[in-house]
Amino acid sequence: MYKTIFKQIASLQIILGFVVMIPAVVALIYGEWYALEGFLISGSLISLVGFLIFKALKDTAEPEYKHSLVIAALGWLMIITVGAIPYFVVASITPLDVMQQFVPVGMEYESSLINFRNPLHCLFESTSAFTTTGLSMAYHEPSVGKTVLFYRHFSQWVGGAGFIVMALAIFKQLPGQGAMFLYGSEASGTKLRSNVIETTRAIWKVYVVITIIVFIILFIGTLVILPEYPLSEALFDAVNHAMAGQSTGGFSTLDDSIATYNSAQMDYLYLFPMLIGGFSLPFLYRVIFLKKISEIWLDIQSRALIIAAIVGGFILSLLLWYSDVTPEPFRIGIFQFVTALTTTGWQTSNIGAWDDISILFIVAGAMIVGGCAGGTVGGIKVIRALLIQKGLRWHISKVFMSKNTIKAVKFNGNQMLPAEMNSELAKAGLFTLIYILFVFISTVATLFFMSPDYSLADAIFESASAQGTVGLSTGITDPSMSPILESIYIVQMWAGRIEIIPVLVLIRVLFFGTKPQVI
Repeated sequence: MYKTIFKQIASLQIILGFVVMIPAVVALIYGEWYALEGFLISGSLISLVGFLIFKALKDTAEPEYKHSLVIAALGWLMIITVGAIPYFVVASITPLDVMQQFVPVGMEYESSLINFRNPLHCLFESTSAFTTTGLSMAYHEPSVGKTVLFYRHFSQWVGGAGFIVMALAIFKQLPGQGAMFLYGSEASGTKLRSNVIETTRAIWKVYVVITIIVFIILFIGTLVILPEYPLSEALFDAVNHAMAGQSTGGFSTLDDSIATYNSAQMDYLYLFPMLIGGFSLPFLYRVIFLKKISEIWLDIQSRALIIAAIVGGFILSLLLWYSDVTPEPFRIGIFQFVTALTTTGWQTSNIGAWDDISILFIVAGAMIVGGCAGGTVGGIKVIRALLIQKGLRWHISKVFMSKNTIKAVKFNGNQMLPAEMNSELAKAGLFTLIYILFVFISTVATLFFMSPDYSLADAIFESASAQGTVGLSTGITDPSMSPILESIYIVQMWAGRIEIIPVLVLIRVLFFGTKPQVI
């Protein structure tokens, strides 16, 4: 069993090494020679170790279902841990005077690159990047250098579609059930083509195409809206923000995220990448490549996401207007609700200054729900929320039916008998319960270790943001936070990316092995 697991993890490590080396191209363009050295050395070693392990375990058996969940948990743990190495290497070899050259002209703060001389901060940043969360230890983002900035966004982009999906698309030697189990452990399990390998390639195809479209829209839009904005910076911003938007990651090249543009038109421009990132990739494939335009409204998840964005944005705007905590409540309310619902995490407001009702509404109405299953989003997903509300209505309606009545339930275009509906409802309800329990435990820990300047609402918000891979912050997350709290958020981001169950399976395997037990 363990050889099968480590072989698949080694294949992920080989890919990760090449991912780490790609930012070296950016280092060459901008003349960041210490970053060039750091990324080339880190990437080469990562791939070499992965290749040696893979070769040594080449003739192992195909993974089974019980293996796939452990591979998902351990594979992602390896990715976020090993992916932290370049941050530490680059920060360690770059002299302090060179770091300070990355600080924008006119600013007097210390380069945030120095934060990555702390290994825990490196692990946090790597976890936030690959899990597409967006919380950051790079307090002043522009001061880490263009290469590290690009690596952060590129990590989010690669992590968004999924490393296991990428490995299946690249490594052809895993046919049949083994590939299906691994695909289902990370993605939605939806088959778009005749087999899993072709499906993973279709997912990456639509992912790349949409990212390119988003890049073009952001680049041209920035030049039109802000004609005085430097061309080179507009290009760099558009490339990185397109990757962060499509992955719903939320990292930014700017010091105060999208608020740095100080433009309402730019806020509205950035609604597009957030919304399209919130849709499922299979849905986008059907719309773009199969020309099923009607799915935009017929697809139950996509329709619900659009309605929720409009209604939720309006309600949050009213709450902000009533509390009078921001001068532009409707501009801020719409943007922040959409970024929370899609778990993108771009920020245009100081959420720490909001009233408690607005904070709790965005947590319950957006961050915990998240976007569409099958996409790059976090949260419990729209489909589960819809299933739970459908199940609640169904159970209430059963009170008024005859005991002998057997009524099929219509959901998402399917007819389900009561037994099947109960099964699906139980799975959705159990996952939601575990999810909220994780947020609750993290909130309690946050209350113990956060600064006394923050409230209970802030603690709930920050915990929900980490668990839902959202990335919005009230200010609790920064380099001075408690190492214990930082570690808790790392575990939450990891568990949130792979939907918790693989983590629980891994814990079970570590303590009790794989032998069946009577519960």
